[in-house]
Amino acid sequence: MTNTTHFGYKTVAEDQKVQEVAKVFHSVASKYDVMNDLMSAGLHRAWKMFTIAQAGVRPGFKVLDIAGGTGDLAKAFAKQAGRTGEVWLTDINESMLRVGRDRLLNKGLVTPTMLCDAEKLPFPDNYFDRVSVAFGLRNMTHKDQALAEMRRVLKPGGKLLVLEFSKVIAPLQKPYDLYSFSVLPWLGQKIAGDAESYRYLAESIRMHPDQETLKNMMLDVGLERVQYYNLTGGVAALHTGIKM
Repeated sequence: MTNTTHFGYKTVAEDQKVQEVAKVFHSVASKYDVMNDLMSAGLHRAWKMFTIAQAGVRPGFKVLDIAGGTGDLAKAFAKQAGRTGEVWLTDINESMLRVGRDRLLNKGLVTPTMLCDAEKLPFPDNYFDRVSVAFGLRNMTHKDQALAEMRRVLKPGGKLLVLEFSKVIAPLQKPYDLYSFSVLPWLGQKIAGDAESYRYLAESIRMHPDQETLKNMMLDVGLERVQYYNLTGGVAALHTGIKM
């Protein structure tokens, strides 16, 4: 029998989800940053700045940015790690990775980039001081497997940072739903010419584990001192965990 999973609210075969997610990001790559600014009123930049601060990257650190998209985190980490450091920008989607690589080059940052699957990371055990994933975990088919891989490649004492959309507080629920399922697809159509990809975004957020569930998933793969920070009333949350 073919294993199934969710793609937004739809139930699909696991291999079909990979293809459908790829279509979404091939479609939106060129307008990704513009749409992020519009969708979040620029708040995604503050969330990423908070993540960068919590990462505490120092000169010489080895850092892996998974599903790195257009390279916002990798750019900051590369500057902090300096010439003695090593910062990898990775993504499973070639269109997104090209945009991120070009943005880094335009900033004068030459860092290694790699097309790779977070569920099968091509890096040795105990290699990185920091691993980050921002707004990418919810698109992964086997989130537990991806989290286990992230832990595997961390050095003992290394930190994993997962920034993702999450469950909003109760007073925000109704206006957030209205925005997500009405305004967001409309913006997607107007700006990126693609309403369906942004309808999927809204659905994928609802299907993603909430704050406590994700915390327990991180504990289950062996991370310790796991905690999370709600950002903007739970619209996003940063989870962190340490490999001991």
